[in-house]
Amino acid sequence: MRLLHPDGTTVHLGYCSNVHQAEDLEGVIAQLATWAEPVRERLGVDRLGIGLWLARAVVTELAADEHALARLKSELRSRGLETVTLNAFPYAGFHREVVKKDVYLPDWADEARLDYTLDCARVLAELLPDDTERGSVSTLPLAWRTPWPRDRADDARRALDRLTAGLAQLEARTGRRVRVGFEPEPGCVVETTTQAVRALGGLDPDRLGVCLDACHLAVQFEDPAAALRRLADAGLPVVKLQASCAVEATDPADPAALAALRRLAEPRFLHQTRTRTAQQIQGVDDLPDALDGALPTHTGPWRVHFHAPLHTAPEPPLRSTADQLDEVLAGLLGGPAAVTDHIEVETYTWSVLPEPPTDLPGGIAAELAWARDRLTGLGLKEEPS
Repeated sequence: MRLLHPDGTTVHLGYCSNVHQAEDLEGVIAQLATWAEPVRERLGVDRLGIGLWLARAVVTELAADEHALARLKSELRSRGLETVTLNAFPYAGFHREVVKKDVYLPDWADEARLDYTLDCARVLAELLPDDTERGSVSTLPLAWRTPWPRDRADDARRALDRLTAGLAQLEARTGRRVRVGFEPEPGCVVETTTQAVRALGGLDPDRLGVCLDACHLAVQFEDPAAALRRLADAGLPVVKLQASCAVEATDPADPAALAALRRLAEPRFLHQTRTRTAQQIQGVDDLPDALDGALPTHTGPWRVHFHAPLHTAPEPPLRSTADQLDEVLAGLLGGPAAVTDHIEVETYTWSVLPEPPTDLPGGIAAELAWARDRLTGLGLKEEPS
């Protein structure tokens, strides 16, 4: 969907396809018919944005075969879908039985990460609608925090310089600008906006910036207004927003809350968990560790990196951080100027909910309607197709 900000900016709203399992081109094309087109039909719109996740093998094929790329572009167009952003955080294997920390590999000290990201940018430049100003690619925040010795950090910094040069060359060749956003995430080298400013400040803002994930922001107990001000002061653009909610246990000592959290402690994805004391943020790398006693229950709420559907509350007495997402949306798009123009609903956890949905297209459509209503409430207007 496209919405028009009062300042004239077209804001693209879509959902991320990493919720669907597909790691070859046939699978990606099939998911457009099986899931994405029905989502569009449920919303009753003629055009729907989809932020594609394309695994390494798919990107390799698309970058090397112009006919395959033309086929994908045709499939998108014929189904009323458009792509302005790619999620290049997972490299491959995102729907294996156990993913956990493997999602951070290869990291930005590894040549494979740079090659993959530039290939994603090349593919996106060809997929962009003709009337779209620019595209975005989101990626991991350099690496998981350990091990991260100085030599690997230096390798990563050099890779970012090469990334900038590669994106500039792509724009010179195609006339299409693609920006890459690094996504702060709990437990990583860059897990907060403060660390983003420190690690990414001084890079070319025309090419590189931040992909802000509202769930991650909430898990780290970051104040949305302060976080956005910090990024703006540092000249770090918000290339993309991932509209997402974390799960909060307001009283983690409550047996009912602990029981509900145990039902979220599934084996596939990492669910970093944090609490805030008077002095600091305390955290563990995964929810089962917190439930086993590694995180205090008496200091305040727990927030869990579990992407909860935007439009519904988790099992009581748990709650979602939808109120913080509201603040993020208001900070980005409620003012006189649009701070970002790409919004991607990224609830990849539908399949690992205690009760997975029987109607996934209906659930995704409800999330998108929730986000659309928040945006129109801020003064944006839906653009006709």
